[in-house]
Amino acid sequence: MGAKVYPEVSDEYKTAVEKARRKLRGFIAEKNIAPLIVRLAWHSAGTFDVKTKTGGPFGTMKNAEELAHGANAGLNIAINLLEPIYEQFPILSYADFVQLAGVVAVEVTGGPTIDFHPGRQDKKESPPEGRLPDANKGSDHLRDIFYAYGLNDKEIVALSGAHTLGRAHKERSGFDGPWTSNPLQFDNSYFTILLSEDQEGLLKLPSDKALVTDPEFRKYVDLYAKDEDVFFADYAEAHQKLSELG
Repeated sequence: MGAKVYPEVSDEYKTAVEKARRKLRGFIAEKNIAPLIVRLAWHSAGTFDVKTKTGGPFGTMKNAEELAHGANAGLNIAINLLEPIYEQFPILSYADFVQLAGVVAVEVTGGPTIDFHPGRQDKKESPPEGRLPDANKGSDHLRDIFYAYGLNDKEIVALSGAHTLGRAHKERSGFDGPWTSNPLQFDNSYFTILLSEDQEGLLKLPSDKALVTDPEFRKYVDLYAKDEDVFFADYAEAHQKLSELG
């Protein structure tokens, strides 16, 4: 996939990106917050609408109105945790900082290396509510949401694999529990568990089960459960594309 064409940034800006990357790597690993930070980056980017060219990863997640969206419950915690690091790099756009943090969070948990291209400009206006996936719904809903981003079936399944990290919290989503037995290890176990019948106590949400029951999604679940290297390659590409929407 070709590099996203953003405005060219200065050498000083590039240096700040690398310094911020190192700070984030240590902080995210120390605090065990990688799942929360991936969710922050994902929810920031996953508001893009390809038809209207509105929303997307442009730093609006700090807005109180966007944090108040139902799908973003608990993300104020991530914003507050990252703020002291962001304050050290005032040259960076908040948009770049959030997406860089998401990339680092995947890497520090053993996931693939994801290309990062700086140059996102911060925007002021938040997108409307309702552009993020609803875990209670099935395959038609997933396609409606992801196709609006300009993503395809393979990318839907690959990005769903980020559920290998973290857990659901009752007070945030209405669901409770982890998807995998090691929520701080990025691997392909989300897919192997989806195909397993005997994983008591691990989450399988309606949106997760849809990946198994829908024939087009299922072929990618089978592939990723069998071959972690293919999953990592497809995930890295899909995550980069998500982080560069708009």
